[in-house]
Amino acid sequence: MNLTGTSAIITGGASGLGGATAEALGEAGVKVALWDMNVAKGEAHAEKLGGVFCETDVSDEASVKAALEKSIAANGAPSILVNCAGIAIGEKTVGKNGPHRLESFNKVLDVNLSGTFNCSRLVSEAMEKNDPQADGERGVIINTASVAAYEGQIGQAAYSASKGGVVAMTLPMARDLMNAGIRVNTIAPGIFWTPMMEGMDQKVQDALAAMVPFPKRLGKPEEYASLALEICRNTMINGAVIRIDGAIRMQPR
Repeated sequence: MNLTGTSAIITGGASGLGGATAEALGEAGVKVALWDMNVAKGEAHAEKLGGVFCETDVSDEASVKAALEKSIAANGAPSILVNCAGIAIGEKTVGKNGPHRLESFNKVLDVNLSGTFNCSRLVSEAMEKNDPQADGERGVIINTASVAAYEGQIGQAAYSASKGGVVAMTLPMARDLMNAGIRVNTIAPGIFWTPMMEGMDQKVQDALAAMVPFPKRLGKPEEYASLALEICRNTMINGAVIRIDGAIRMQPR
């Protein structure tokens, strides 16, 4: 895909992996729309990038439709969607306080899995109207899973289930959208520096970094962004789930 002059939507685009991807896309000549629940960070980052911000609940149909309408009005129909919005909890199937709360399990699935699909289904409908580029390409969707989809740790039943679902729907979505010229891929990061890490003690961060075979450090958001850009540019990458994890295989805890 030729990125110059195209339009992109990045969910979770206010910070972390989404924020870095929005910045990289902007630098590549892409008009960006940031969808996030954090209004202060989202508006500030969008202003920095010359983009548009939309306060968006990815799990809510009306919210996503409104954000899509605003994004198209500002930047034109999207050619790129990067789904980075997500939440995580730590809760055992049965713990000291009893069984896993069903409402918290469902909340994680609503945001991480249903939210990813909700944005993808609505944005891809808009992508279908784009004039085709080379090979008839009209758009690309990049979802975000996690290595927890494969090696979920203790307390990650909900998170792993949500990310495993993202992995599982990658290929069928790519097949669903192939005749429209829309590619679908998923990135599965390992342990990356995100806003969630900021509140952790340095010893905990160091311990996490030590788990990575090589390089022995946390992943950088710009490394995720670099892979996202390559997926956008390389039309042969389709229906793929790509791990970016320094060869880590997560232990139970």
